[in-house]
Amino acid sequence: MQNFIVSARKYRPATFDSVVGQSHITTTLKNAIRSGQLAQAFLFCGPRGVGKTTCARILAKTINCTNPTAEMEACGECESCRSFNSGQSMNIFELDAASNNSVDDIRSLVEQVRIPPQTGRYKVYIIDEVHMLSPSAFNAFLKTLEEPPAYAKFILATTEKHKIIPTILSRCQVFDFKRIETPDIVNHLEYVASKEGVTYEPEAIQIIARKAEGGLRDALSTFDQLVSFTAGNLTKQRCLENLNMLDSDYYFRFVDIFRNGDVANALILYQEIIDKGFDGQHFITGLTEHLRNLMVASDPATHRLLDASDVQRQQYAQQSMSCGLALIMKYLEISSDYEYRFRDANNKRLFVEVALMKMAAVVKNLQPQTAG
Repeated sequence: MQNFIVSARKYRPATFDSVVGQSHITTTLKNAIRSGQLAQAFLFCGPRGVGKTTCARILAKTINCTNPTAEMEACGECESCRSFNSGQSMNIFELDAASNNSVDDIRSLVEQVRIPPQTGRYKVYIIDEVHMLSPSAFNAFLKTLEEPPAYAKFILATTEKHKIIPTILSRCQVFDFKRIETPDIVNHLEYVASKEGVTYEPEAIQIIARKAEGGLRDALSTFDQLVSFTAGNLTKQRCLENLNMLDSDYYFRFVDIFRNGDVANALILYQEIIDKGFDGQHFITGLTEHLRNLMVASDPATHRLLDASDVQRQQYAQQSMSCGLALIMKYLEISSDYEYRFRDANNKRLFVEVALMKMAAVVKNLQPQTAG
């Protein structure tokens, strides 16, 4: 059996241009390298799985490259690049602060910093999860971070910027990584699928991208899981089944039922959802999100705010138009209220059923009363 390499590692970007969804970071770093105005310390902040450590490694590799390209990318062929690619570079050090967070660990690093590089231009220290350092370790690090040797560069990475003490922040150039947008994740997953020979339905890729909530590493992990589950044929239904997600078609059906004032079918359809194993919290949260999307879809100017495929955007727009904004806002008001109060309800099933009955009764309540 061949050794399996997870997609997050196999397709990890090796150049600035291949980093997904962080062009504001990569452009700044390339310009700094081109102008020779490299800071002594960088702090990369942002959610998990968005490219912080990857960009740190690319930056470390590029500034030590002896023959960078005109676009300020590492050549990949010089001795420094080859040693980096093989994992044998003597100039790039990675420290996981989660497991090396004591003052002794930092003192050891400081001693290392004093030794100049034997080959290459810079010694680069990448410290991951830097917020995990103890207060005494932070203090031991301050002087070195403020006045390092000219050949030393520090790249700190963290998911929790608010835990970094101000004296560290003031000594670093801070780069805020953003959550990766769903279209960018979709494009990357489609690229990986084509490379791996995986067949897929566009809706299946969209589901994986939305489930990742802006984290590309999470998306690739889920992709690997579903490729195994579906034997390389990603379909919408199999993805929903494996990820235990409720098909968005249910929410479209509920809104149609509400518009018809059909209380009975609202309760019957909710029973079908319960029979599939979904709980009330999951359902009411999804319904509120669906109504929010209908509200956003009511105006073409805000369609871009929808985290959905083009086909789904069209569905939202059509249903929004058929309901009208006033009706959607009534539904959203009820759904949001019941979502907020769900946790405190004793009979949670009845609680959701009352919410559905109220939404189905909205149309009837809006109709003008005729005099008897």
